[in-house]
Amino acid sequence: MHITSPAFENGTPIPARHTCDGENVSPPLAWTDLPAEAKFLTLICDDPDAPMGVWDHWLLFNLPAAHEGLEEHIAEDFAPFPGSAHGLNSWGKAHYGGPCPPSGTHRYYFKLYALDARLNLKPGATKGDILRAMDGHILAEARIMGTYSRA
Repeated sequence: MHITSPAFENGTPIPARHTCDGENVSPPLAWTDLPAEAKFLTLICDDPDAPMGVWDHWLLFNLPAAHEGLEEHIAEDFAPFPGSAHGLNSWGKAHYGGPCPPSGTHRYYFKLYALDARLNLKPGATKGDILRAMDGHILAEARIMGTYSRA
């Protein structure tokens, strides 16, 4: 399984458009080679370099595996696609929150999980809830990492 973005290459800077210094819209993502048994997808974007510990920027779960990617600027709704849901990020918001590091260059991991089952969670679930619900259901994982530092 592979995940890419037309907005940035793995290990390169995320364009300002997708950060708090720009329009703060989610970047476009694409994926390929999902396991045939995959029924749903979960996407988690987090920053392990945050001073307070890992900072969650985006949690999207129960996305049907038929999706081949996401266009940029996913709706800031609890359920941006039929049957899917946003979890609460570290700002307590149920939508994408772009990179906004207080200092230095941070890494932002977009992790895609292929699952064999739907997560029995309501919109606004926490990352901990999502990770516990995924336990035993992950078929494959792919990730892409972008960086960002503020001028």
